[in-house]
Amino acid sequence: MSTVHVVALGGSLLRPEEAEARSLWMGRLRQLMVHLEGNGRRVGLVVGGGLPAREGIELASSSVTDTHRLDQIGIAATRLNATILQQLLLEIGCDVASTIPHTIDEARALLEAHHIVVMGGTVPGHTTDTVAVKLAAAVHARHCIIATNVAHVYSKDPRHHDDAEAIHEMTLEELGAITGVGTPLEPGASAVVDPVAVGVAIEAGLDLAVLDGRDIARLDDALEGNLFEGTIIKA
Repeated sequence: MSTVHVVALGGSLLRPEEAEARSLWMGRLRQLMVHLEGNGRRVGLVVGGGLPAREGIELASSSVTDTHRLDQIGIAATRLNATILQQLLLEIGCDVASTIPHTIDEARALLEAHHIVVMGGTVPGHTTDTVAVKLAAAVHARHCIIATNVAHVYSKDPRHHDDAEAIHEMTLEELGAITGVGTPLEPGASAVVDPVAVGVAIEAGLDLAVLDGRDIARLDDALEGNLFEGTIIKA
């Protein structure tokens, strides 16, 4: 198989509250996918649930208490977002798998037949970060890129701590000390990297990269192996 990249695209990047910015972002993402396909690369995009997931879980949570059932709502939202990006890429003639895989094995098989595969979540308890890390390990990607709405991993939550410092390079163990390792997030909750995904990356010996996916140029640099603005996390 040719070079394979795996990118976790945070659902926040679809930004339904910012229609103009979202349209520009989608256009640049499509250009990047066309470029990668033209160079023979293969790309697995794993898309988060974002606002549709949070709203769906909130709507159901007054009557549904089982966290696995709430997770199923979040998973459905991730697959909706994945379908949106899949159809946008199919529309311009990209070689995209026409189905949204529901398992890592399905995604791996589709990546052997197509240049681009877009998917969402798989099972309750696994965020799309975890799915992306598992897929990256399965297809022997060089690393897994976590493209979200923050520029780096920080020493503390920058939303609540003015003295939070951006980290440019760290180890998986250091990341685990900040995020935790292996403890599932509550349905609809988020972290810069899901603790379960950190545990999977440690087990697989897989490097991660965290960057602000709203800037497609940063994602492009990370995919090309160039220096990029973000955090490199070494196994």
